[in-house]
Formats: sequence, structure tokens, C-alpha cells
Amino acid sequence: MAEQTKDKILLEVVTPERMVVSEEVDEVILPGIEGEFGVLPGHIPFLTALKVGEMVYRKGGQSEHLALSWGYVEVSAESVKVLAETAEKATEIDLSRAELARQEAEKILTAGKEDAEYERAKVTLEKSVIRVQVAGRR
Repeated sequence: MAEQTKDKILLEVVTPERMVVSEEVDEVILPGIEGEFGVLPGHIPFLTALKVGEMVYRKGGQSEHLALSWGYVEVSAESVKVLAETAEKATEIDLSRAELARQEAEKILTAGKEDAEYERAKVTLEKSVIRVQVAGRR
């Protein structure tokens, strides 16, 4: 007799500072370094790196959105464990601060001077664009 799979999957999102999410959910969508991917209960186990991007998880009819900055995810049939440099829920993001960071990064990038500040500005721009996008999903 085949083993019946659970209809929920445990999602844990952890940063160096805190546990951001720990709950059972229906589906998780993550920004993998090879592209976006989804995980449902019973998924085949794997481990991969994450890039800056938007993470979505669904529980019932509700979707929650998080802005992630790099990390790793371990997927098993029963759980999704995300270890991220940063993770912010849409409701936690200060939209005006994220927009200001985006504008400042764009100023540096349009100056065209390629140095360490330019590289930091590229990273800041990428993160702030995702934060603005996720904050808009409240």
C-alpha cells in the first residue's frame, strides 16, 4: 500500500537575526539561482542556493510575500527550510525607505563610474526593487 502524503508542508524561514516564518503551508515559491521554482507537499528532496527575489507561500486562500536576499533552501517531502541573509514580510517593509534606497542606487549607477561603490549600488538596487515590489503586495 502506498504511503499517503500530507496535504501541508512545514515552512521555516530563518535569518541570522531571527525566525521569520515557521508554519504549515500549502505551497512555496522561491527565487532559485537557476530560476523560480515551486514546492508542494511530497516534493523530491534537494538543496539549492537562492538569489535576491520574492518568495511566496500559500496557506488556504491566502498568499504571503517575502523579500529574500540570498541564501539556501533545503527541500524535503515534509518541509522547506530557508536560510537567508535577509527575509522581510511585505508588512515589515518600509516602502518609503526602500524607494529612497532604489533612487540613491540608481543615481550612483547612472554616474557610470565602475568601482566598489558601483558594485554595492547594483546590489542595493536589486534588493530595493524587490522590497518595493513585495511591499506593494500588502
